[in-house]
Amino acid sequence: MRRLAFAAAALLLLGTAACSPSAPRETGTDGRKKVSLTLNWVPYGEHAPFYYGLKRGFYEQEGIELEIKPGGGSGKTIQAVAQRQTDFGWADTPPLLKAIATGMKVKSVGVFLQKGPSSIEFLADKGITKPADLKGKTVGGTPGDALYATFPAWLKANGLAESDVKVVNLDAAGKIPALAEGRVDAIQGFFHDQAPTIEARTGKKVDYLLYADWGMNMLGTGLVVNESTLSEDPELVRGFVRATQKAWTEAAADIPGATAAMAELAENEPAAEVLTKQLTLLVPLLDLGAGGAAPGVNSEAKWSETIDLMSRYADLKDPGQPARYWDGAYAGKG
Repeated sequence: MRRLAFAAAALLLLGTAACSPSAPRETGTDGRKKVSLTLNWVPYGEHAPFYYGLKRGFYEQEGIELEIKPGGGSGKTIQAVAQRQTDFGWADTPPLLKAIATGMKVKSVGVFLQKGPSSIEFLADKGITKPADLKGKTVGGTPGDALYATFPAWLKANGLAESDVKVVNLDAAGKIPALAEGRVDAIQGFFHDQAPTIEARTGKKVDYLLYADWGMNMLGTGLVVNESTLSEDPELVRGFVRATQKAWTEAAADIPGATAAMAELAENEPAAEVLTKQLTLLVPLLDLGAGGAAPGVNSEAKWSETIDLMSRYADLKDPGQPARYWDGAYAGKG
């Protein structure tokens, strides 16, 4: 019995040590820290700056050996960060707010897409130029995502009732085929991702109405990290953010180089033409302005606006202040 008790205690101790958040980080080539980044989706043009930074050695210069992993949606990426299955996540801000509100110990260290990419997309021949033109149309959306949750409020902000538009429930992968095949008139989605894909598939021009241009701007995708990583290795986080800001700054000025780097290093990425269009559409969303601020520098005002919209329209309970969700000490505050 004593031997059994001792064995059980030893196993418990080993299990605790294996799961310990303070276990030493693996090192790779030349003593660099092995670090993983999980994307919000399978690689597309928005992710090209990461591969550009990898190709140009920006992460190596910070002592980081980076592995980039595909994702399966922002929600899953945030959960992987919370469970410490990945070091950093690239995820959309609205689901991040919801995750933190449910108790996940994660935090943003900088949102890069400060003008949200949420949109209603449609083939140009539909003749839609303003929200009122959606009256009587069918719009495909995915229940559970932020676009779907805030769509009724966006309609209301533009003088439409929910009953003016028929929403067709589709999974994330089903929206593009539904639009391309004419089963819906429009879809909810990220215009810089899906529009070039649809155009390549159909040979037809795609237009869109940005939520941000029609009364509802929410912060988009950015870097997410576990709170334990922030407390245990803040220098790693600072180095990773510095490398990422440099990668995004230089990729925005070198779109051909960034897409070439992604084509070389990523797997299952879109065709080069689609990649180029996706990244070109993305750059204005960085909203760098005339002041030359680095990508990922956020203001409390923009965080407060997103938190308020999510609280009013997407059932974000006890929202609190921006500091609950975002640490501006790493990418900077504007």
